[in-house]
Amino acid sequence: MLEQEYQPRRKPPRAADKPGTLPAQFMFTLGEATLEDMPAVLALYRHYVRNSVVTFDETPPTLAVFRSRFLHRQKLGYPFRLALSPSGTLLGFAYVFPFREKSAFRKTVESSIYLGPAAMGRGLGSALMEDLIARCQEAGLKEIIAVIADQGAEASLALHTKFGFTESGRMGKVGFKFERWIGIIMMQKSLR
Repeated sequence: MLEQEYQPRRKPPRAADKPGTLPAQFMFTLGEATLEDMPAVLALYRHYVRNSVVTFDETPPTLAVFRSRFLHRQKLGYPFRLALSPSGTLLGFAYVFPFREKSAFRKTVESSIYLGPAAMGRGLGSALMEDLIARCQEAGLKEIIAVIADQGAEASLALHTKFGFTESGRMGKVGFKFERWIGIIMMQKSLR
């Protein structure tokens, strides 16, 4: 095309000149889970069981089993934190559970954190982790262990590193899920 064949540049409509409104701020509240929250928590957990290697569960637990685990952790005084949207929708959760069942491990816990798809990349993981660590300190716990899949969990590794967890070990090919072997990376944070 020759330069003279170009049509003159059109002026955009007035509405296009104005800056658009910013998207609504991502808002949430953090709180302690209750037994009544377990159906929603389990629904989110099922997503991870069925679609990722961040949990080595291959079959989602039943609601009865999930509630029983929750009550056991509650009896131990361990935090189980939820993030809820202003409308009350579960956005994510974080909790700790006994690292091992032997009594000498009573001040050492393993952590888990799960976010709903709409909450990823919006700072919720950091908010939950910071809150969980503070609650563990209040509960008198001394060590938090994170056991993270060595593939497909890069965001989890970055989050734990950001909060001062350091790698304490690796084990290769200890889990088999989705027809492949998966190793783990163990990370640890001291709460002293």
